[in-house]
Amino acid sequence: MKIAILSQNASLYSTKRLREAGEQRGHQMRVIDHLRCYMSITSHRPSVIYQGNPLTDVEAVIPRIGASHTFYGTAVVRQFEMMGVFTANESQAISRSRDKLRCLQILAREGIGLPVTGFAHSTKDIEGLIGIVNGAPLVIKLLEGTQGIGVVLAETTPAATSVIEAFRGLDANILVQEFIQEAKGADLRCFVVNDKVVASMKRQGAPGEFRSNVHRGGKAEKIKLTPEERTTAVRAAKAMGLKIAGVDLLRSNHGPVVMEVNSSPGLEGIEGSTGVDVAGKIIEFLEKKAGASAPRDRIPY
Repeated sequence: MKIAILSQNASLYSTKRLREAGEQRGHQMRVIDHLRCYMSITSHRPSVIYQGNPLTDVEAVIPRIGASHTFYGTAVVRQFEMMGVFTANESQAISRSRDKLRCLQILAREGIGLPVTGFAHSTKDIEGLIGIVNGAPLVIKLLEGTQGIGVVLAETTPAATSVIEAFRGLDANILVQEFIQEAKGADLRCFVVNDKVVASMKRQGAPGEFRSNVHRGGKAEKIKLTPEERTTAVRAAKAMGLKIAGVDLLRSNHGPVVMEVNSSPGLEGIEGSTGVDVAGKIIEFLEKKAGASAPRDRIPY
């Protein structure tokens, strides 16, 4: 097949691995900077143009859309869908997962375990908002934050009030969540491909750090999931309509809870800690599904 990887940086680990895995299986792989694409939006012959040439021979697309360019990136993916090209993750599913509030509302609607979460607009309602999550300690998250940026642990009610007031003073949208203390600064990254967890790792935050992001000094190791954790990860990915997803879970006293569903999960940490050829699993999924049917998102919200 002729497969396009939508990525701004061909030298990134994830992009290189996907390209290598595809070439090893005999496919023609091409890395395309989606921000350099432009589109002809017509009723009968929609097209994507890159470096002056229409991309007419692409059979499958792997979107690696950065969070800061979700709007334009998903527009490019949607254009490929209009052309009948198979996309590993569909544009609507990517948009759902990037909107943290919408993501949580969808997961809640499906009955999937979540931390108790509050959302409000006015600073006059801070006391009630804090009460929803049973008071401090609690976690405050910027809706637009990524990779642990804009995530604050407030250990007291006055501290929480100050942080919320400061964020709202900047007109930033925030979520307030209960702090899962029993997780002890660790989370589980479950890598889902085609409704199956193909690899999983435990990420442990650095000493004194409640965020477990590896690039912030956290450590990753292979871990065996419980059946409930595995089922929760698959259900979360399905709820978003994602065929490729990184589902982040916390182990709470009332079972696994979903922290985030990532539509462009990185491969370096998961492959390095588990030894699983995740890139190969993604290419194998494309081989099975590309050309089978036109992309169609059936999730109504």
